[in-house]
Amino acid sequence: METEKVKCLIIGSGPAGYTAAIYAGRANLCPVLYEGLQPGGQLTTTTDVENFPGYPEGIGGQQLMDDLRKQAERFGADMRFGIATASDLSVAPYKVTIDEEKVIETDTLIIATGATAKYLGLEDEKKYAGMGVSACATCDGFFYRKKVVAVVGGGDTACEEAVYLAGLASKVYLIVRKPFLRASKIMQERVMKHEKIEVLFEHNAVGLFGENGVEGVHLVKRMGEPDEERYDLAIDGFFLAIGHQPNSEIFKEYLDTDETGYIITEGDSPRTKVPGVFAAGDIADPHYRQAITAAGSGCKAALEAERYLSSKCLI
Repeated sequence: METEKVKCLIIGSGPAGYTAAIYAGRANLCPVLYEGLQPGGQLTTTTDVENFPGYPEGIGGQQLMDDLRKQAERFGADMRFGIATASDLSVAPYKVTIDEEKVIETDTLIIATGATAKYLGLEDEKKYAGMGVSACATCDGFFYRKKVVAVVGGGDTACEEAVYLAGLASKVYLIVRKPFLRASKIMQERVMKHEKIEVLFEHNAVGLFGENGVEGVHLVKRMGEPDEERYDLAIDGFFLAIGHQPNSEIFKEYLDTDETGYIITEGDSPRTKVPGVFAAGDIADPHYRQAITAAGSGCKAALEAERYLSSKCLI
């Protein structure tokens, strides 16, 4: 395979990756960034971003990512299309294979590959993406003030999102496939006692409908049972809260991860257990998953990379 040597390699192109590239570029680290399957990350599927500082009128998700990308390029970041398909972090310089055809050897590595929201697999989820379907209540809940929404899931995340949305929406339906909630007892109590939340146990969402956006959900109660019941429920927003899958598979052999696959870092830093390898953004954040926190961690990762290279006299 073709081999190339760099000082700083960034894998991933969401707010974390692009911010890391901005800081690494300004520090003259000549960063190379591979953008992955979805250049710009999850925010490119969001229509309006209203909670990123500096945009009082809000900004489109694609435009925000384009702006961050251009800013990184301004400081010399080398942006490339390509997918990381393998890694070898056993010894420095570290090796990352791109598209199974090229090996990048790097003194420092910033992993910003993010986490992919889990969906039910309905065609309608794609059809109404950005038009009523969301996997982030904190990101998009504001658009559903005084409206009716549904949250899918029965764990802590689903309950937390239902409670959060209940503070904005007029009504929240929690669609739960099982006859019980998997959430912690305290979250179950909050949901069951909330006057705006109605839990639909033993329900499956099998489709969505609407002209110019989500107007309702097709539901099946007690699917497959003799008393199975199918009906439609009018809603304005459909929120998925069935978990995220961290995109960490090719790094797991060398880094510590939790049971889900999120990379474990040292304390509040982006440092992993491998010196010179850092994790930023959603790949190491199972809790907040916000653009601004991802950008902040990308900044920290680039600063740590610069310090590491300086300590090794590599810059």
